[in-house]
Amino acid sequence: MSLSPTAQKFVLHWGEMGTRWGVNRTVAQIHALLYLSERPLTADDIVETLGVARSNVSNSLKELQSWKLVRVSHVLGDRRDHFQALQDVWEIFRVILEERKRREIDPTLSVLRECAIEGEEDAGLDAATLARMQVVLEFLEMLSASFEDYRHLPPQTLQRFLKMGGKVARFLSPDNKEQP
Repeated sequence: MSLSPTAQKFVLHWGEMGTRWGVNRTVAQIHALLYLSERPLTADDIVETLGVARSNVSNSLKELQSWKLVRVSHVLGDRRDHFQALQDVWEIFRVILEERKRREIDPTLSVLRECAIEGEEDAGLDAATLARMQVVLEFLEMLSASFEDYRHLPPQTLQRFLKMGGKVARFLSPDNKEQP
C-alpha cells in the first residue's frame, strides 16, 4: 500500500504529536495509518507501508488495542488478523480521555487521598505542604467529576458546548463588564 504525499505528511505528523503526548512514535503512526485507511489492514500491510519492523508493528498494535483505539476484524478466507481504527473523531477523543484518566488521573487521586489522610498524622509534614497537596487533590477531584459529568454526552451536545466556550467564560466571569 502506498501513501500519497499528503497522507504521508499526516502519518508522520501524527507520530510527532504522539511523542509529545508520551506515545511511541510508531504506535501513533500506525494509529494514523489505520485511521486514514479505507479498509482494515494486516500487520504485513502496515510493515510494508511504514517500513518498520514486524515486531514493532505487533507490539504497537497490542498497545493500540489496549487503548481501545484499534480493533481486530477478520476477512472470510483469510486467517490473518486485520486491524481497523475507530473512525469517529469524537469517539477517539472520548476513548483517549477515558484511558488517560484511568491510567494517570485515577492512580494519582488514590495516592493523593492517601497523602491527605496520612498527612494529618505526619508530624514531620508542615501545614503549608499538606495544604498544597490538598489543593492538587481538590483540583484533580473536580476535574475527574467534571469529566464524569460530560463523558456520556452525545457528540452534538459536546460540539455545541465547545462552540459556546468563550461566551460561557465571559458570561461567568466576575469581571464581566458590558462593552459599548
